[in-house]
Amino acid sequence: MKIAVITGAGQGIGRAIAYHFAAQGYAVSLLDSDTDAVCESLAHIVGAGGLAMHYVGDVACRADVEAWLSQTETDFGTPDVLVNNAGIARNRSFLELSEEDFERVMAVNLRGTFLCSQNTVRRMVRVKRPGAIINLASTRALMSEPGTEAYSASKGAIVALTHAMAVSLGPHRIRVNAISPGWIEVSDWQKAGIARAPHHSETDLAQHPVGRVGRPSDIAEACLFLAEAAGFITGQNLVVDGGMTIKMIYAE
Repeated sequence: MKIAVITGAGQGIGRAIAYHFAAQGYAVSLLDSDTDAVCESLAHIVGAGGLAMHYVGDVACRADVEAWLSQTETDFGTPDVLVNNAGIARNRSFLELSEEDFERVMAVNLRGTFLCSQNTVRRMVRVKRPGAIINLASTRALMSEPGTEAYSASKGAIVALTHAMAVSLGPHRIRVNAISPGWIEVSDWQKAGIARAPHHSETDLAQHPVGRVGRPSDIAEACLFLAEAAGFITGQNLVVDGGMTIKMIYAE
């Protein structure tokens, strides 16, 4: 039995990743800070015949991370795959961004990725199990809009952390890669009560050379590729954005 542990699995991209891995036969362990959301994800997977467990906690808290992974080992065993998906944004004007908001974004997005990775790898190494780690970065690591300093800084740091970890963990047969999603529409992948049907204008679609906005399943499929079929790929940042970041835009 293959085991995948996924953070931020209650809603959006994380929920899609959890569903996708479960559908491929993985036992999935879900971590999220939103109880209602992660319970919905769990119920869907189990209802579809999948094997899943959940833990409510904060990726930025070492005690929560250790408790989650310990429970995962008890229920399922040592993970084969870790997907560090959990992330937040607190976009503000640069002149108004508080130190507290900056630090919280860095804590969840960057420290959370580090804590989950370190604690998962310790378990993999202890049982001499090869593995794969996939870190969710963002095209915000490569390009920006005003007011995204905290989020962009955290995602840029995740890209750097990814290649550093790949070099350090290679001798343990653990591959580490990042995915940088572009515009992924998640409004219909939220928990009950806030989910809504998406709507995109022709201009929205035209910004993407592929002719559409991204779907959470696009990222889930990329995660599965990096986990299973990419044995000679490590330390890389895979941009999954429908070509948006390669398209020249001219102001009129």
